[in-house]
Amino acid sequence: MRELIQYDLQEAKDELERFLSEPSTTDSIEAAARICTEALAAGCKIISCGNGGSLCDATHFAEELTGRYRAGRRSLPAIAINDPAYLTCTSNDFSYEKAFSRYVEGVGCKGDVLLAISTGGTSANVLGAAAAAREKGMKVIALTGPSGNPLEKMSDAAVCAPAAPHSDRIQEIHIKVIHILIHAIEAGMGF
Repeated sequence: MRELIQYDLQEAKDELERFLSEPSTTDSIEAAARICTEALAAGCKIISCGNGGSLCDATHFAEELTGRYRAGRRSLPAIAINDPAYLTCTSNDFSYEKAFSRYVEGVGCKGDVLLAISTGGTSANVLGAAAAAREKGMKVIALTGPSGNPLEKMSDAAVCAPAAPHSDRIQEIHIKVIHILIHAIEAGMGF
């Protein structure tokens, strides 16, 4: 057991170091933070989505903005597409592929931002949300896996974790980026 724990911790550290060594890492996070800050400063909102653990990350992002992260500040408008009744209704009436795009069509507005999270960058429902966001005049930020995937190509700013043996390592990078984004948004908003 001890060896397994040490192996997992070392593997996570190695993946983080690979991510930090990429020249584009800081630039892509900064671009994503600027997009979010500009939208919020203009009175717009951020909608976030993802599947499984990525939905949990999308929810965590929205609750930190509407609640609080580090700064005692006003609530910032952010919504995660995570209502089980909505998701099952839409998936049943249309398809699972339309679960996020229908929400963006109904709630998204020009100037809003979509934070789309997909470890592989190929989830059809997340790609559908990105396409719907584009149609609404929204900006798209992607948290995804290795560069070159379809979600990255649909995004205004994409933070791509390096290829990893398992998706949990990519998700660990994503949660770090989410915390950095929230911290940067708070600083950018003057909190």
